[in-house]
Amino acid sequence: MYLEHFGLTEPPFRITPVTEFFFSGANRGEILDALIYSLSEAEGIIKVSGEVGSGKTMLCRMLLERLPDHIETIYLANPSLSREEMLYAIADGLGLSIDGERVGVIMRNIENKLEEKAREGKRIVVLVDEAHAMPLDTLEELRLLYNLQVGNAKLLQIILFGQPELNAKLDQPNMRQLKDRIVHHFHMQPLSRNILENYLMFRMRTAGYHGPNIFSPTALKLIAQTSHGLMRRVNILADKSLLAAFVEDTHNIEARHVKAAMRDSELNVALKLSGKKLLLRSAVAAMFLLGLATWWILDKPQTALQQTQGKPSTPDNSSTLAAAQPENALAPPAAVANQTTGSAADILKPPSASVLSPASNQAPKAGPVIVATAPSAPLASNNPAVNKASLFEQRLEAGKKLIEQKKAIASIQLFYTEEVNKGRIEGFLKRASALGKLPEIYLLPATFGGKNGLRVLYGAYPSIEAARNAVKDLPPRYQEAFATSTYTF
Repeated sequence: MYLEHFGLTEPPFRITPVTEFFFSGANRGEILDALIYSLSEAEGIIKVSGEVGSGKTMLCRMLLERLPDHIETIYLANPSLSREEMLYAIADGLGLSIDGERVGVIMRNIENKLEEKAREGKRIVVLVDEAHAMPLDTLEELRLLYNLQVGNAKLLQIILFGQPELNAKLDQPNMRQLKDRIVHHFHMQPLSRNILENYLMFRMRTAGYHGPNIFSPTALKLIAQTSHGLMRRVNILADKSLLAAFVEDTHNIEARHVKAAMRDSELNVALKLSGKKLLLRSAVAAMFLLGLATWWILDKPQTALQQTQGKPSTPDNSSTLAAAQPENALAPPAAVANQTTGSAADILKPPSASVLSPASNQAPKAGPVIVATAPSAPLASNNPAVNKASLFEQRLEAGKKLIEQKKAIASIQLFYTEEVNKGRIEGFLKRASALGKLPEIYLLPATFGGKNGLRVLYGAYPSIEAARNAVKDLPPRYQEAFATSTYTF
């Protein structure tokens, strides 16, 4: 209906997976590349998890298209199969005719066919979509199929695509043998607000649009809040927003169009905060109140001393002091926050170094202020050449040393870029330094489609699991801005 109005050749936001609309951002492209590599070079069961509507089926379709010719696939779209039905489906995918045969005969025929394929230099991969809905007995039968091998080579590889409920199913004691055979885990991150605009305009331009960006900042914010970064919800809201703008005969998508789409889709912005955010805000409030109490206790003896000396402070003077030093009320909470670990310290960190200057190491004279200790300068060295290097060069060198030392197994990838813009990266590193997180940032050169790019990593961890667990401890602004993924060295 609105195609001609926006100059489109096809609907840009269909929820049916169409591989031409595959968006490689928000770690989708990296997971696809890792899957292809894992199937070509490694063995073991692979698990890909993600929330409802995060794009798992689209990724599965892309994998079917991108795999090399020597890899043949069997796609199980219906996971609600009994173990016998699953064996029949795999046998049918291999071109076997086994109607009415017993399970033992079916297994023997499948094994013979897989051995034949192996002699031909072929690899067989079973892709299970919506694996979280697969019965436990059927999952166990998959494990038994995976055990088939000739010499040291496995005859079958398996990829499980499922919602986070799949993790809970695999954590059951009777599933531990299957879980132990999963060698790669990938989690599809929701779209962050910063990536959402790129995603929307990518879909628009793939559908034939050639104009400027049509989504206003307020519309983007509302779509992000309502969709929680899930692609299916984003597509639904964007599609109906385009329709609302068409009815209004405008080419710009504003918040009112998104609200109309929300009403029509019965989607609302979640008003309840997550438990983590509630705990964080409660901690911030408690620190603020503690800071005010500390200020009042420390200020009262000083006021009494002034009155004893015959130098009472006038209301005008106190008002002037309060206006001149508005940061004083926040100074005590900042000091408390810096004695703790976690994101609260980042949130309460004072925005200006002029008030809490580490150089002076003295509190302002207007009142009692507890001075927060600033983080030490990163990468201090006796080598003058290192100290004079830009932050970009320093963290690039840090990344090189991290690889050479071979002590870390994994890291958290904040983002990657296909074009190295040193000025932009330098700005990011300066902000990381202000957060006190610069020593945790590593830059690694990378190649994407023949282009020289860059990976920006956070932290160095002894295992993949440790890196995954550390994501929740990232600074809040990193958690909001980046669709993180686990990077292995």
